[in-house]
Formats: sequence, C-alpha cells, structure tokens
Amino acid sequence: MKTCLVLEGGALRGIYTAGVLDVLLENNVEIDTVIGVSAGALFGINYVSKQKGRCLRYNLENAKNKHYMGFYSWLTTGNIMNEEFCFHKLIYETDPFDFETFNQSKKKFYAVVTNIETGKPEYIQIKDSKKDMEYLRASGSMPLVSKIVEIHGKKYLDGGVADSIPYVWAKENGYDRIIVVETRPIDYIKKESNMTPFKMKYKKYPNLIKTLQERPKVYNETTKLIKEEEGKNCFVIRPSKLVDIKRIEHDRRKIQEMYDLGVEDAKNALKSLTQYIQ
Repeated sequence: MKTCLVLEGGALRGIYTAGVLDVLLENNVEIDTVIGVSAGALFGINYVSKQKGRCLRYNLENAKNKHYMGFYSWLTTGNIMNEEFCFHKLIYETDPFDFETFNQSKKKFYAVVTNIETGKPEYIQIKDSKKDMEYLRASGSMPLVSKIVEIHGKKYLDGGVADSIPYVWAKENGYDRIIVVETRPIDYIKKESNMTPFKMKYKKYPNLIKTLQERPKVYNETTKLIKEEEGKNCFVIRPSKLVDIKRIEHDRRKIQEMYDLGVEDAKNALKSLTQYIQ
C-alpha cells in the first residue's frame, strides 16, 4: 500500500496547507510520497524537512517586507516573488531550510511545473533540494508577474497552470491511498480569466495560451472528480470556511487566520485520516 499527499497551490492561500502539514508533523503522520504545486511545493518541502512552524514564521515576519513578495519586487526584479530574497537570503540566512534532513528523508517529493513550450505539466522529483531548487522556484513562478525559468534548456512557469491538483497523476502512478489538501472551500468554481494579457505576453507560446484557456475547465473537472471519489479513493482536507485572503497577502492577521484554519481542519480530520492510511 502506497500513500501520496497531493498539495494544491494558491500563493498565500497555501498557508492553509502549512497549518495542515504542521499537524501531520506534530502527530507523526508518515506519507510515502508528496507532490506539491506552486505554493504547495514551496511550503510542502518543510514537511519533508520536518521544520514545523517555519512556513508560518517566515511569512509573518516578512509580510510587510517589500523585498519578499509583491508589487515592489515585481517592479524592480520582474518577479513578484523576489528570487534573491526567497531563494538565497531566506533559505540560507534569515530562516535556514534544512537541506540535509530533506535530502536524507525516505519520502519522495515531486514538484509540478508547466513547460511553456508544450503547455504540458512535468512532474519533477526533487532528490537534492539544494541542486533542484530552481524547479521549486519554477513551480511557484506565476504567469504575467514572473520571469520564465529556464532549466536545462526547457522553459517553465507555475505548475498550477497545467495541473493545479495532481490527483489524477497520483491515481495513474499506483497510489492506493491519496490525501488531497485543497486551498479553496468545497463550493469554489474557477471562472474564466481575461486572456488578453496572456495572449500579448506569451504570443510565442501558443500551447501555453491554450493551456491557460482550458485551465478553469480542467480545474473544475478535477475538483468534481475528487468530490465524487472522496471517501472512496481519496481523503480530502479543504478549508471549512472562506477566509478573505489575497494570493499576495500583507495582512498578518489574515495569514495567521488561514494558517489557524488549516490547523483546526487537520485536527478535526486527524482521527479519520489515521484510520484511512492504516
């Protein structure tokens, strides 16, 4: 029996996931494989490195830091998530990531990225978190407000563009027990976006534009499938209520509220979850 933990993205909505993961760490819930998308990948690595509370801590401490995430970073660097601060200073100096514990873990960890030339998702196993950090950065590089990340000649953006919740991937790869952590309430329906800015910026990448156009349909079909199979083929933890939090949120109270909801929902689900994975 193999267990897979699937982590949706959503930028700062993903702090909900951090709350869920901290409860799993606190209760020694062991998973064979973790697959994260965007913030799900960037926050999910802390579960494998066993750094309970780290994600909440650095997000609260840097909520109003213009060098972390936001308009200033986008204006000055071309990335809404500041590459130098997030992937160098933060992880090596101000709140160090435990590369050694991650790399020695027996858990498999995958990050989803979108290949902008094919428009398809790629599922990258992160074996060496230091060497593979660029894939994690690519997974969280939101379209329009991030530079394209080029790795070994391939061009990538946010994994959520092509596969926001890789539940089908987990099924197709033979996982018997699948735990899905979503960052939207159960009644959320993704609506179509204005495609004009995407068509202008990515006119050289028609496959990416097609994927972006189809994203709401694919997302809604995936969440519908998960709802249909919940309790049978998968176990789902999702926000039990709506928290008015932005993708790029600077209000520490809302960040804390979203995290606390993740903790609360995970604790409420813990008994059923442990029975499910036994």
